[in-house]
Amino acid sequence: MSTELLLPRAARIFISFVALLRVNGFAVAPEQTTAFLAAIALLGPRDLDDIRQSALATLAPPPERRTTFDRLFDLHFRGSEAIEHADDGEDDETVRLQEEGRGDEEPLLSDDTNESGLTATRAEALVERRFAQLPTTDALRRLAREAPRRLPRRRGHRRMRARRGPFADLRRTLRDSVRSDGEILRLGHMKRRQRPRKMLLLIDVSGSMKSRTEENMKVAHALVHAASNVEVFTFGTRLTRVTRALRLRRREQALSAAAQLVSDWDGGTRIGDALQAFLAVPRFGGYARGAAVVIVSDGLERGEPDALRDAVAKLSRRAWRLSWLTPLATGPGFRPQTEALVAIERFVDDLVDGGSSASIVAHVLALGRRRAA
Repeated sequence: MSTELLLPRAARIFISFVALLRVNGFAVAPEQTTAFLAAIALLGPRDLDDIRQSALATLAPPPERRTTFDRLFDLHFRGSEAIEHADDGEDDETVRLQEEGRGDEEPLLSDDTNESGLTATRAEALVERRFAQLPTTDALRRLAREAPRRLPRRRGHRRMRARRGPFADLRRTLRDSVRSDGEILRLGHMKRRQRPRKMLLLIDVSGSMKSRTEENMKVAHALVHAASNVEVFTFGTRLTRVTRALRLRRREQALSAAAQLVSDWDGGTRIGDALQAFLAVPRFGGYARGAAVVIVSDGLERGEPDALRDAVAKLSRRAWRLSWLTPLATGPGFRPQTEALVAIERFVDDLVDGGSSASIVAHVLALGRRRAA
């Protein structure tokens, strides 16, 4: 009897985990919650691994969502602790840029990181970042509201009925002719279906972009949830795919998961090497093919401009449209002054303001005005 009285308080953390799963799209029935609590009581768990096994056995997450389930479990039960990876802590979603090594370029310690965020450096700084819980801005609300109908689209291969179109709908025409004794009174038409175009967002998280990193990640999270085919990467001295982390519905949890994946916050700036590494991985490079590619970076490159120019040229040939958003573009008459931006200007379709969430959202939504190709 006393056990029943203590159960609600003792089980509060486990019940809240089930609620977290439901918020993130997992189907958990009430009887599964009961079975989860019973399994924990039966095991008398000695560590988190026993609780994890109980959850897997009773809550039965789909195999294709096992990664998301594990990430939510770690975020809920381990809080801000780093999620351990096998071996050296890097997985196939993180590419460390090739060191070109000069003896005087040593990795920065956390105490030596760029506090101002106003200058660029080549050196790598591996630091942990925490995101504040700030309210949703009007720009993010606008993106969530207007993105489904204003993001760029393309013509698919499947066809649909239409009043006017370049293709004849013979099946419907013949079926309608039966009603008029075989006489064709009207020719049916078909057109290609419109499908959402792929979008690729590359975010500079180096020290020179420090003041904008948090807002840019919030825009990325909103965009991932506004469209189904968005890929997001961060780059500084490493290239990291953060799409899966940003798919978590709650923004605080998504940014916390992304913060654990990315290890080069506020560090060096090596844009050319990052884009070269992106194109060198076939799986990553495929995300850019036919996509609307948006790069959010100030363009303060500390590497060789030739590497950046070649990478942007290759990326522009794969992309449907390549946009470079920089906080340095403060007005409509902006002309690039830095060596890197001058080198890539002729390869990008847009070189516009990226100094605020409102300007980034406005540009992304304006991409849909281009007709499908």
